[in-house]
Amino acid sequence: MESRAIARHIRISPQKARLVIDLVRGKSVDDALSILDTSRKKAGEIIAKTVRSAVANAEDTQNVDVDKLYIKRAFVDEGATMGRWRARAQGRASMILKRTSHITVVLDEQE
Repeated sequence: MESRAIARHIRISPQKARLVIDLVRGKSVDDALSILDTSRKKAGEIIAKTVRSAVANAEDTQNVDVDKLYIKRAFVDEGATMGRWRARAQGRASMILKRTSHITVVLDEQE
């Protein structure tokens, strides 16, 4: 049985989060968490928290062996973008885009 966790409206751009999530896709949970804990990227901490949440969901809702779990699917979608203004020359203004992400992690048990 699959179990999943979704972290929504995370204040990191999807492009930066995808760099980290590509490292752990298809790996076992133990390997993925060790990679994420040693990562120096901000997204590593956020994705590790989401993976731990998915593991807790699997333990709570199904009778699974946590040691046999692996990351079946992991992806980052774009969330809402906040717009901010920055003053520019000659009375103009330019937009600053504050991007957010939705991070989804799906775990499954290896046979």
